Order: sequence, then C-alpha cells, then structure tokens
Amino acid sequence: MLLVVAVNGSPRRDGNTVKLLACALEEAMKRGAETVLLHAVEGMAGLKAQYCLHCSSPCKGGCYEGTRLAEMFDILRQADGLLLGSPVYFGTVAAPLKAFWDKTRCLRKEKALLNVVGGGVVTGASRFGGQEATLRALHEMMLSQGMTIVGDGHLTDADAGHHGACAQEPVLNDRWALERARVLGRRVFEVAQATVPLRQTCTAARVSP
Repeated sequence: MLLVVAVNGSPRRDGNTVKLLACALEEAMKRGAETVLLHAVEGMAGLKAQYCLHCSSPCKGGCYEGTRLAEMFDILRQADGLLLGSPVYFGTVAAPLKAFWDKTRCLRKEKALLNVVGGGVVTGASRFGGQEATLRALHEMMLSQGMTIVGDGHLTDADAGHHGACAQEPVLNDRWALERARVLGRRVFEVAQATVPLRQTCTAARVSP
C-alpha cells in the first residue's frame, strides 16, 4: 500500500491549510493509499534548538534524537507521496514549516526523499496574497530533497493544471481551490504509484554495503 503524507506548516492545527490538505489526502485515500497528516508545530515543540544551527556537517540529527520530530522523520522516510501545505506569511511559507524543513538535512544526506512525489497547497487571506510565490517556495524546498514535483493537472480534468492548489480563505468557501486540491491528491497518488520502482532502487542502494 502506498503511503501519502501531508505536512501542515501552519501554526494552526485545524485552520484553512489543514482543510485543504485533508481534501487532497481524501482523494489519495479513495484510491487506496494510506495517509498520514503531520503538524510541523508538533514536531518542533519542546526542541532545545527551534531552528537549524548547522551544528554538524553532514547532519547527524543529534538535536532531535528521541523526540517527536525524529518520529515524524521516520514517517517521511516511508512516504511514497508528500504534500506540503502552508499559509502565506509575508509572501512566503510560515515559520513552523520552514523550521521543520530546515531540520531535514539528515534526510537529505540519506537521500531519503529522492523520487518521492511531492505537491503543495497554499492558503492566503487575499485573492492575490502571495499564494503562487509561496507555492514556488514549497516546490524549491522539495526539489532540494530530490523529490518529483507534480501540479494539479490530470487526464480526467479540464486542463493540464497549474502549480498546485491555491486558496483564498475561508477555504471551505473556495470551491475552485477545493477541486484543485482533489485533483492534486489524485495526481500525487497516481504518479507515486507509477514510480514505485524508482524509490525501490533508491532504497536498495541506501541499504547495500
């Protein structure tokens, strides 16, 4: 069974970003995926170093050993698909997600997310509130891990899609954004399903002596 993980980068656990991520996850679940929703703030809570200090190179992961963040990273290591979600904060991603992702240097060293299929969702208070710029930032974060990025285009949809799902708050009133999130969820699942051999090859290479 494929595993599709979503990381909520908002400081709110039940806000607009979570609602948009849940919409995408539901589509992946309908197609047979196991889904997990993680909250970046939960992973960062209680850490002595709330942001990456680049204390070792390569990263040894010592700053979060034995914490909830380490458990979350173990989940990410198993992911076939990964959805990142964030509200727009001053034209870019929210601080909890940025701090969370900066801590993934150890995953990058392992190439743990190489060929994992990624997509992004973004929410903003204004119609032109920086959603696409923030979505591009999410893509750049995922590309730095060697992930395969997809947008919200699908064969059964009207067009080839765009960058991902961008919403104006309140999300539940933005019917177009909800539909794009559903399309994105389908797309992440189907591309993850088609690229299983790529990730299996990467896993075999990591564990070989």
